[in-house]
Amino acid sequence: MGNTKSIGVAYSDQDIDGGTIGATTPSTIVGTTVYATSEIGYSAAAQGAVTQATSKSTGVTLNKSAGQITMNDAALANATNVSFTLTNSTISAKDVVVLSVSSGATAGAYNCWISGKSTGSCTITLRNLSGGSLSEAVVINFVVIHVL
Repeated sequence: MGNTKSIGVAYSDQDIDGGTIGATTPSTIVGTTVYATSEIGYSAAAQGAVTQATSKSTGVTLNKSAGQITMNDAALANATNVSFTLTNSTISAKDVVVLSVSSGATAGAYNCWISGKSTGSCTITLRNLSGGSLSEAVVINFVVIHVL
């Protein structure tokens, strides 16, 4: 029965189960625009932090749905990738892991991405795009989007 209810330029999928994703606390209305006054995210108990011990390729373990990874400050040459494993018991086969460079880094100097994932872990890859070697303790934010 999917895609049966016209909503203007597209169709509403009637087969979605689980309700609406969004902020549910009261909103502020300015003119015709509604601004949510709460956020979507994980509680403090679901967040954590971990630091790499010996090199940028050293694996880390953090069993939280969101957190920060402080990478080792070893040198990373220009146009070079380094990968490490994040072991995390909250990651399931269908989940999506999202990353961003948070701090500790020259602005625009790095890309990071998930280069592999399985139940209980993922491989994070960082690439230096700066034009020179950098020795920075790059902080990577991550969040696991759980798929039920």
